[in-house]
Amino acid sequence: MSIDRTAFRAAMSRLGASVNLITTDGPAGRYGMIASAVCSVTDDPPTVLVCINRSSSSYRTIRANRVLCVNVLAADHEPLSRRFSDPNLSVEDRFAAMGQWTSLVTGSPALHGASVALDCKVTAARNVGTHCVFFCEVADAHLAGTAQALIYFDRTYHPLTAWQAPAADAY
Repeated sequence: MSIDRTAFRAAMSRLGASVNLITTDGPAGRYGMIASAVCSVTDDPPTVLVCINRSSSSYRTIRANRVLCVNVLAADHEPLSRRFSDPNLSVEDRFAAMGQWTSLVTGSPALHGASVALDCKVTAARNVGTHCVFFCEVADAHLAGTAQALIYFDRTYHPLTAWQAPAADAY
């Protein structure tokens, strides 16, 4: 017995998550999409998982390319997240107007200024309901100079920066 889909979605909206721009490039072309269903699996070998709806274009592109980059968005990337979430924009328009792009080991686009960019090779995939869980071995990582993040909680974006204790002489 399971709860209904609407109740489940409402419950999951209260599960705060990082906002991740998943990008890929290869024989099937370049693509980018926003995902919150991303997490660490193990550090040996370094592996993350990414869950993507099987009805989406991104699913087909990632499945064919077998590589992706998890760009963990920083606090100031909300406009970029909204752009990559807009179904009315072409892939080219999503990439063109915002952000500076480079590539790491796999050739997937890595966003300059992302809190962290995890460049990955897809090593396994498993279908679960409407989604595919991609298991991705991290081939390279690039960390930004400052620790900040964009969080999605209760269907709203929230900036998050690392707390720093006041200097000892501030009191």
